[in-house]
Amino acid sequence: MERKEFRDLASPAEAREAIDSLSLEGGIERVSLEDARGRVLVARLDAELDVPGFDRASLDGYALRARETFGADEADPARLEIVGAVHAGEKPDVELEEGQAVEISTGAVMPDGADAMVPVERTDRVDNMSTERASSAERSSANSRAGEPRNDGETASTDETDGGGANDVLIRTSVAPGDNVMFAGADVAAGERALGPGTRITPRDVGLLSALGIDEVPVRGRPAVGIVSTGDELVRPGGDLESDRGEIYDVNSYTIAAGVEDAGGEAVLYPHAGDEQAEMERVLREAADECDLVLSSGSTSASAVDVIYRVIEEQGELLLHGVSVKPGKPMLVGRLQGSAYIGLPGYPVSAMMVFRTFVAPAIREAAGLPEPKAATVSGRMARQERYGEGRLRLMPVGLVQDADDDPLVYPVDKGSGATTSLAEADGVVEVGPETDYLEAGEPVTVQLFSPDVRPPTLLGVGEDDPTLNRLLDSLENPRYLSVGSRPGLRRLREGVPDVAVVAGPTDHESEADELGGWRREWGLIVRPGNPAEVEDLADLVDRDLRFVNRTTDSGLRSSLEAAVDDLAEERGVAPHDLREAIDGFDLGLRAHESPARKVIAGDADVALGLRETAERLDLAFVSLGEQPVRVLANPDRTGKASVRELEALLASETRTDAER
Repeated sequence: MERKEFRDLASPAEAREAIDSLSLEGGIERVSLEDARGRVLVARLDAELDVPGFDRASLDGYALRARETFGADEADPARLEIVGAVHAGEKPDVELEEGQAVEISTGAVMPDGADAMVPVERTDRVDNMSTERASSAERSSANSRAGEPRNDGETASTDETDGGGANDVLIRTSVAPGDNVMFAGADVAAGERALGPGTRITPRDVGLLSALGIDEVPVRGRPAVGIVSTGDELVRPGGDLESDRGEIYDVNSYTIAAGVEDAGGEAVLYPHAGDEQAEMERVLREAADECDLVLSSGSTSASAVDVIYRVIEEQGELLLHGVSVKPGKPMLVGRLQGSAYIGLPGYPVSAMMVFRTFVAPAIREAAGLPEPKAATVSGRMARQERYGEGRLRLMPVGLVQDADDDPLVYPVDKGSGATTSLAEADGVVEVGPETDYLEAGEPVTVQLFSPDVRPPTLLGVGEDDPTLNRLLDSLENPRYLSVGSRPGLRRLREGVPDVAVVAGPTDHESEADELGGWRREWGLIVRPGNPAEVEDLADLVDRDLRFVNRTTDSGLRSSLEAAVDDLAEERGVAPHDLREAIDGFDLGLRAHESPARKVIAGDADVALGLRETAERLDLAFVSLGEQPVRVLANPDRTGKASVRELEALLASETRTDAER
């Protein structure tokens, strides 16, 4: 047999180029949620429902109408009749009327008629055996707090009061609408961008997907990697070893298989191939038929019996044989029957060094996985964080790189009941009980959730918007926090994010560079066919229509408030009077689809939203105008590659809009 000699060794860069030219991708598949951990999404997943899907109590206490507690305190409590109880997992069977309250458990559904709840520790249950009924002065005071004097102009007598005693509760504090209530969509809002393409699903993400009711996800197929060890001297572990014949246990098959799994591939072990060319060819062909990549170890050197390169030359395409590295010189790179092929040296140390240096990164890239990093990261606090509860704090944090590519650390905290707190975090900073606050710029150590966590290439905050979601899909590993326009501007002034997305009128501007933007049509979303015949904003004021608003941090809410102010000026009345006349104006929901979902469910007649949202959900739309959406950049980060890429995408979006 002709001897193969190494004459011109390839450089490591050339070896990487040869491997990069191979196709290792395993395609796309759908996996169940229990098998999704560690897999990589190929498409964006949006929330199809609000989480929670109902308004729920945040504490144990009493659900009530907030207005009936106005002015209540320890000295002058409000007295309400208890008309029932609601526990977690139960459907309320009571609707509150004036002067009533319902005992409620943490997590229970808020009953109809209630818009707030009071914690049990700020109340007293009236004991019928030891407490007299409320005096007429107490009831008059309660009516005054509610802003509803008696129709007959007289003071009620003690005898007119029913349901006193043990059925009453004293409320010793005042609350506003929405206090101590987690509204539908407060954790994750319907239509919100849950996870984007390229996300490697972690246990935190599994929790988020579970909360959204998603049981199957589209992911990148794991590259199937066939592993073939060659050599007549090899014996699988557990077999009988004849050392006098020079036999050794097969180390490479199992070691390489473990490396393949760590890199995100699916290892497939094949029987040993001897040093005879026909047998070697048969095993390699079988592996090539079934796998995306074939890895062999051994039979790659220049000796007369190492013939695997001849099989590749004759049955496939040999791209490279021999690399200028030590150990690992006799590496092979080629193709066989449409599959990628890489031949590793036979010595275990050499095989693993070549695998780790050249092959594992290619498998990770094909699987969509990032390069692994250390389990801890040292960074600086992006802003001051106060804390003074005297307890050890495990603070979820996110990472973002500053203009010098140094890690900045920012807290991520949306409340103990919010699933998304951990989904948006990269790790944890332990804050000692003696620490009152962390200064901006203070060094901290982040314990990463996993060694392969990497900071987002772009950190954005601000308004939730469907156009923005599409732009983010074109970026590699972005992170976007839908906090609303006003909080987005505030965080940009604090210097944490790379960009902030702002819509509608704002109270304060920021010293930032405007990257671009777009316009969106906003207005009122109604049922299909507009059966209520809503024509404009005046219908909300003048008619008995149930309205669902956005939260006060939303740009849509700002535009609506400005429109109400204009209508008030036109009518010569105070804006407050018009807002009070709109049923539901003061209670807002997060994200652009949440209010529309209330209309679909029949819980509202009209919702504030976008034309794009109405069309997506097959609802009717009454336009109130157009609203500018601006993308503002942190002046210190305009040179970041991801910021420049976003600016280019915005320019393309503007050109596309102009062509329509």
